[in-house]
Amino acid sequence: MKSILITGGAGFIGSNFVPYFISIHPDYFLVNLDKLTYAGDLSHLKEAENHSRYRFVEGDICDRGLVNSLFREYEIKGVIHFAAESHVDNSIAMPDVFIKTNVNGTFAVLDAAKNFWMKNPFTYKPQYAGCRFHHISTDEVYGTLGETGLFTESTPYAPNSPYSASKASSDMLVRAYHHTYGLDTITTNCSNNYGPKQHSEKLIPTIIRKALALEKIPIYGDGKNIRDWLYVLDHCKGIDLAFHKGRSGETYNIGGRNERTNMDIARKICGLLDQERPGKDGKSYLELISFVEDRAGHDKRYAIDASKIENELGWKAEENFDSGIVKTVGWYLNQ
Repeated sequence: MKSILITGGAGFIGSNFVPYFISIHPDYFLVNLDKLTYAGDLSHLKEAENHSRYRFVEGDICDRGLVNSLFREYEIKGVIHFAAESHVDNSIAMPDVFIKTNVNGTFAVLDAAKNFWMKNPFTYKPQYAGCRFHHISTDEVYGTLGETGLFTESTPYAPNSPYSASKASSDMLVRAYHHTYGLDTITTNCSNNYGPKQHSEKLIPTIIRKALALEKIPIYGDGKNIRDWLYVLDHCKGIDLAFHKGRSGETYNIGGRNERTNMDIARKICGLLDQERPGKDGKSYLELISFVEDRAGHDKRYAIDASKIENELGWKAEENFDSGIVKTVGWYLNQ
């Protein structure tokens, strides 16, 4: 039985990943370290909470003593690092929190892994040979695209928000630990995730929540900002593949090839809600869409070229946006 540390497993992507990973890998014991900030929700881990191969630990990744103790107590032999502050608006208002968690926290876990697993640079202790640190990142580190083109793993970093700058910094730390110390690392940069268990402040849950409350649905600027949408379970499957089969020191972009404007998203969700939960007054939820002042430094377009992970590791998104959004809206309506 191999114990691995999952950081931030009570967050959106982590809480989808943990039950999935436990269900298909009977030879792993998962230790989930999460601070339970506003974005963490233990109710999203009901499938795993009593599992014999799962333990939850409440704590901060910046707590070096706690992180080191978990490596010792559970003989950690792998890390999948989700934990991060990730809301762009919050990073504009409180950038210091993002630097602390995303940069200092990543450093704390990276350094603990290096010290626990390695005897010297490029020399693992025999019992920890092959132990890997997998860092989960975002396409936002690449900045913004024009009307054409896609982000590839060789796209220069050009972060435009405190959030994306903090994630870019953490990516560089992971890279440095691979090249300086020989730590076995993998980084995956994903496009916008959606699906069950996402925090209510994010775009898709906000549209659903506001519509059902018959409140105005706020859309930034002109609503034409474009994102590449990735169903969260497809992302989890990509992470699993990269953790097990990715080449050491490499980066893999994971994207859904589902570009949509924010207005496209709002219209699609309102149309589904009109069918599944018609308003009592007979009006369409589309009438609730309103435009608000644009976010400072709002990137215009993100889109990922996922060819590398598709060709090297055989990953392919199973959901397109039309199928994934039906499942997503259905999950929220059942809550």
